[in-house]
Amino acid sequence: MKVGFITINFHSNQDTLDVVKQLGQNTLPLGVSSTVYVVDNDRSEELKKKLKKYSQAKYVDSPNGNVGFAAGNNLGFKQALADGIDIIVLINNDTLVPKDLILNILASPISDKKVGAVGGLIYFAKGFEFEDKYTKEELGNVIWYAGGEYDWDNVYAKHTGVNEVDSGQYDGRREVDFITGCLFIVRSDVLKKVGLFDERYCLYFEDSDLGMRIKKEGYKLILDSDIKLWHKVAQSSGIGSPLNDYFITRNRLLFGMDYARLRTKTALLREAVKKLFVGTKAQKQAVRDFFMRKLGKGTWIK
Repeated sequence: MKVGFITINFHSNQDTLDVVKQLGQNTLPLGVSSTVYVVDNDRSEELKKKLKKYSQAKYVDSPNGNVGFAAGNNLGFKQALADGIDIIVLINNDTLVPKDLILNILASPISDKKVGAVGGLIYFAKGFEFEDKYTKEELGNVIWYAGGEYDWDNVYAKHTGVNEVDSGQYDGRREVDFITGCLFIVRSDVLKKVGLFDERYCLYFEDSDLGMRIKKEGYKLILDSDIKLWHKVAQSSGIGSPLNDYFITRNRLLFGMDYARLRTKTALLREAVKKLFVGTKAQKQAVRDFFMRKLGKGTWIK
């Protein structure tokens, strides 16, 4: 059994090296190998050199520099598939990895042929919470993602349990609407059937789109709470930043046009036209790019 992790590096060499080190400290059962594919959107010679000390790491160059999250992960997907990896795990580099992550992934339903992808219970890393209301004892136990659901009336993807302190309320396994790309566990045979990330998205909603395609093939998306991770949220894009605003606005339109019902599509288009007049600078550019079909990196990432 071959397990492969894919992580994207962009302006965060130390985070990337830390996650590679932590994955290397994981326990591996007999007959299981683990490889970490580091896709470098920075093309950092320093990172490439430092990764050589980790035997499980494989450097994946991004020839065109910063190609975004979707296209960057696709470089990793392609390399992992070429290497015959059985289970492929997308993992953000700004995460803290427990030593039993791989064991819990292998014990999850990912080998069930009815299951297309699996996600885990993800907490805010200490100090990265959205709200400043927790006791010292609660820090590190505040939920960022305990499953995902769609608000199809407004075309928003919502994290179940976000900002709640974990008291076991989401323990167990259950079917979910989407799995976050922060920790996205999928079999290679599923990817060969449904394809990789849609690079039109670049950043945000690409995981939702892939999950929808997996579900359309008849597979289930499962949340397994035994799989845990801690996330230093929004280190690269920044919640509420113009970059975040641009891609959420544009890709929400793209995702809605692909999957929402007709009435919702009409409402989305009306909202988009309104943003051309009263939206932020990022929102106005996002709407223009959507209508001009300037997708992928669009005009926001140079």
